[in-house]
Amino acid sequence: MHFAKPAERTVQHFPVADELASRFTEAGHQLYLVGGTVRDAMLDRLGNDLDFATDARPERVRELLTGWAEAIWDTGIAFGTMGATKRGATVEITTFRSDAYDRMSRNPEVSFGRSIEDDLVRRDFTVNAMAIDMATKKFVDPHDGRGALKRRVLDTPATPQESFADDPLRMMRAVRFVSQLGFTPAPRVLAAIREMAGEIERITAERIQTELSKLLCGRYPRRGIELMVDTGLAGHVLPELPEMRLEIDEHHQHKDVYQHSLVVLEQAIDLEEPDTEPDLVLRLAALLHDIGKPPTRKFVDGGGVSFHHHEVVGAKMVRKRLRTLRYSKEIVEDVAQLVYLHLRFHGYGKGEWTDSAVRRYVTDAGPLLSRLHKLVRADCTTRNRRKAAALQRTYDDLEERIARIAADEDLARVRPDLDGNEIMRLLDLPPGPLVGMAWRHLKELRLDRGPLDHDEAIAELRKWAAENLTPPAGS
Repeated sequence: MHFAKPAERTVQHFPVADELASRFTEAGHQLYLVGGTVRDAMLDRLGNDLDFATDARPERVRELLTGWAEAIWDTGIAFGTMGATKRGATVEITTFRSDAYDRMSRNPEVSFGRSIEDDLVRRDFTVNAMAIDMATKKFVDPHDGRGALKRRVLDTPATPQESFADDPLRMMRAVRFVSQLGFTPAPRVLAAIREMAGEIERITAERIQTELSKLLCGRYPRRGIELMVDTGLAGHVLPELPEMRLEIDEHHQHKDVYQHSLVVLEQAIDLEEPDTEPDLVLRLAALLHDIGKPPTRKFVDGGGVSFHHHEVVGAKMVRKRLRTLRYSKEIVEDVAQLVYLHLRFHGYGKGEWTDSAVRRYVTDAGPLLSRLHKLVRADCTTRNRRKAAALQRTYDDLEERIARIAADEDLARVRPDLDGNEIMRLLDLPPGPLVGMAWRHLKELRLDRGPLDHDEAIAELRKWAAENLTPPAGS
């Protein structure tokens, strides 16, 4: 593996790094480029963030940043960190640390260290325990992070048991690095994760969710997911995953749901738009679309297996799990809706759906339609090439019908042919639930029959009112 020279690469990419180093050196302080910034510089994949370590205490760091930085913040000052921005670069500068952990939570008792070596030994992995002295450009690597990077191996500066006991989130970071960088954990790291997986429950759901999302949006998410499941970590983070590993016997053949879901995840990723950010919603839906199968599995006479309504059960399970992991309401609902809808297409048959059914498919998917297209196509994992080709042709036909109807009817915004104000005027109704009932009735007609002309819509509204509204007394 060829490595970029991290000091030269960083300064070339961020001239502000040398400017900052000069300020600290002139003030008599040390400044080191550290952690993931050094790793990424060596891999030639620098982002916009720079991490530094220094012997200067936080208040002194604030003084040195003042007058140089465009913006300064101290939200991490309790942990010795000051942040700043300068010409598009975000810098975080942390005083050397040599923390002690209570091992009941993940919160360290912050104590400042005296050297860069003290600071590096407390870091999560050796590939993140390298530093560059910004004054001399000297490379500091007491734990052979460069060798681990070359071998693409994840190991810890201290023993993994010590490292994970200090901060169990590092186990999730390990599987995240497997996904993002394609690294392989050292045997002793794997053994420690298997031994200590339950310790992850000390970590807040929000922090676990952040790591899980980064894992899913990595380059090799399947590897990370497999590592989570194989080490037992998934049993505490996303227990529905290992539960999908259904036993298959010779009399009841069906796909291994877990392996199938991993293939669907990979195929959905292949369908993402090129040169766009990873689609977390699509990836979550692909991974979890069949989590309703284990609780709905039934063996039937004749050697078959059924999973009736697993999409309904699965959508409920998705909502519960993603809420537990503190995902946003929008992500929870979008993923659940995709899981709920992922089987709908299979009722399309050989194109027997009416135009009304096509409109309902589009309306129910709403803004998720493009993701639903990808999920349904990715869900085809049969090894029978003829069957796979037939399914893709059928879905091609459905997409063509959607486009054809959309060209005539603006399916993206299906609304009744009369709005609420007109309904109230025509029926002499005040705002309230009756207006909503009338509106929904007209929308159903719109879905069933397509656009109505204005007079026809009024006639249908009056017909509905005659059947559903009680005339005033004495009329």
